[in-house]
Amino acid sequence: IQNSAKMGFREGEGLGKYGQGRKDIVEASNQKGRRGFGLTLKGFDGELNIDWQDEPEPSAYEEVDWCLECTTEIPDAQELKEWMTVGKRKMVIEDETEFCNEELLLNVLRCKVSPLSWRGIEPRLKLTGPYLCVHRAAMKMANMDHVFDYMFTNPKDFQGRPLIKERDAELLYFADVCAGPGGFSEYVLWRRKWHAKGFGMTLKGPNDFKLEDFYSASSELFEPYYGEGGIDGDGDITRPENITAFRNFVLDNTDHKGVHFLMADGGFSVEGQENLQEILSKQLMLCQFLMALSIVRTGGHFVCKTFDLFTPFSVGLVYLLYCCFERVCIFKPVTSRPANSERYVVCKGLKLGIDDVREYLFMVNIRLNQLRNSDVDVNLVVPLNVIKDDQDFYDYIVQSNENHCKIQIKALAKIRAFVCVNVQMNNPYYQLFGFFFQIPDQARVAPSSSDPKSKFFELIQGTDIDTFSYKPTPLNSSTLEKIRQVFDYRCMVSGSEQKFLLGLGKSQIYTWDGRQSDRWTKLDLKTELPRDTLLSVEIVHELKGEGKAQRKISAIHILDVLVLNGNDVRNQHFNQRIQLAEKFVKAVSKPSRPDMNPIRVKEVYRLEEMEKIFVRLEMKVIKGSGGIPRLSYTGRDDRHFVPTGLYIVRTVNDPWTMAYSKNFKRKFFFNKMTNESTFDLPSESIAPFHVCHYSRLFWEWGDGVKVHDSQKRQDPEKLSKEDVLSFIQAHYP
Repeated sequence: IQNSAKMGFREGEGLGKYGQGRKDIVEASNQKGRRGFGLTLKGFDGELNIDWQDEPEPSAYEEVDWCLECTTEIPDAQELKEWMTVGKRKMVIEDETEFCNEELLLNVLRCKVSPLSWRGIEPRLKLTGPYLCVHRAAMKMANMDHVFDYMFTNPKDFQGRPLIKERDAELLYFADVCAGPGGFSEYVLWRRKWHAKGFGMTLKGPNDFKLEDFYSASSELFEPYYGEGGIDGDGDITRPENITAFRNFVLDNTDHKGVHFLMADGGFSVEGQENLQEILSKQLMLCQFLMALSIVRTGGHFVCKTFDLFTPFSVGLVYLLYCCFERVCIFKPVTSRPANSERYVVCKGLKLGIDDVREYLFMVNIRLNQLRNSDVDVNLVVPLNVIKDDQDFYDYIVQSNENHCKIQIKALAKIRAFVCVNVQMNNPYYQLFGFFFQIPDQARVAPSSSDPKSKFFELIQGTDIDTFSYKPTPLNSSTLEKIRQVFDYRCMVSGSEQKFLLGLGKSQIYTWDGRQSDRWTKLDLKTELPRDTLLSVEIVHELKGEGKAQRKISAIHILDVLVLNGNDVRNQHFNQRIQLAEKFVKAVSKPSRPDMNPIRVKEVYRLEEMEKIFVRLEMKVIKGSGGIPRLSYTGRDDRHFVPTGLYIVRTVNDPWTMAYSKNFKRKFFFNKMTNESTFDLPSESIAPFHVCHYSRLFWEWGDGVKVHDSQKRQDPEKLSKEDVLSFIQAHYP
């Protein structure tokens, strides 16, 4: 006080020449965090008597708590018609105590953190790691896939049998909705490579799919579709037209079976209204559930992000899933921030007979759209008494809510302590999560660029470069004897010169004719291929219609495959390679993009069935040919092209050949050197790519070669259809 007096202080007056300074005591700072002097964070005011010290550290060893199996029948249309309840719009959550203890509910609402607080906190919480994929959501999908025994990337039915029939070269079909920028899908494609095909719908705009940032997987295997209007749609899942359009698109491209699983990760900013997130997101949640019932195949699975599940509306939606799937689980992965309300509903094994529920939810969504911006709302989709009468389901929801509340409250209290007291919080386990989920501990980097020649040599290691320059042996009267062993050969109709096609990702595609003196040149077509892909192809001018209305398009026809998205298949049987090519084309095709040049696999015929080819030949008027009909071959896609000849490919490796047992009435393999015979396929009898390539024959259908009855001129020096068919018939057992 004496020192203050010497400095001019008088009691009741402020410092300064005129006593203008502050008179009251300067209080201790209540600054929270380091984000600017005087900042006040909503949600941190008031005392919290929560002991967060005993909060368990996150662990990658997680247990799954499935709800008991639903034993009631799936509700039918008659019953569902009475269930929807419309009433006054409700915008409070504090009284929703049917499915949660009141004290827990009020505590979690009282201490929720505004997202604003995360901007300064999260970098110091050390909750990030070297993510493999485009978005941290990918780690959550990896987390859940691992915990649920890879039920998504390796789906099984409820009896544990694989849903994917690998023997039939079947693709894993999946869909990703409300999912930009696409982390979930990048994870699935990283795990499954080109053996999967994804369909996606999300809201157009800043949160759209960012396929260009798929560094760990090939985005060419993923096809965005935005509902009504296709690629020009808006992707709004709440619009009934979009739901119907996306459903039709997916079914049309999955043999009308639907996808093996659907992922949904919808959400939007509720800043300043965190406690109302469940209410504000109710229609989004309903539409994601509706999409699952619309496009998931029988036996398929579903995972969807939800938030709080306190209201009877939300719980009613989960109840409908509980009725429609074999098992349902509410799960919060360890990679999800414990302080938020996020959790996932995981559904396993879609049942038969869910159409009435799907149509009911479709109708509810229409009603929600009609009531938007009014003071009336759909408050129930399932009567409260129906939910509570199912004791197993009711108990499961209550227990799940209360467990999540307890964890969230402690996490929020911990954050409060960190922000206010600057407690250091680390998550030492996070770096181990990648190990548990089988995710490489490496930073995401863009794929390195490579020139086509270097990439080609990298892909063909072990194969002599001269192999690629071999031209087929012309089929004529002297070489006809080469195909005496009829069962050893397959044949394909040619439409142009054979080339090699190298895909380096997206539209970076190059062609080469096989001669070492020639260079790889950029393909002048609009199409996309995954990187590290090497194919044997023809670029064929396909035609549709005749005369002036005829339309022409250039298409890629695959003759054989060598490497598919880094997967070397050269040593597999020719039949298997063609089957893999069919699977690959399904994965990379873009039905929603008619502006892109199509990719197809050549139709392959057994040599003994060559006559089937001639049935597909006819004379058609080709635009620009002066009205003179020309020979035309019509493929299974109803497009035709002018054929140039027939490739005949040997698929059995010397000294093996195939023959026919009259006693057993089946084919067998015979070794001409050892006289060994077997019905089983000997691995050494498989002709790898290079054998098929250099031993192939080509029957050219030029002038003077009669392969169609309407053709008049026949050169006696050249083989006709009758010559070849007679030879095959003579050597057919």
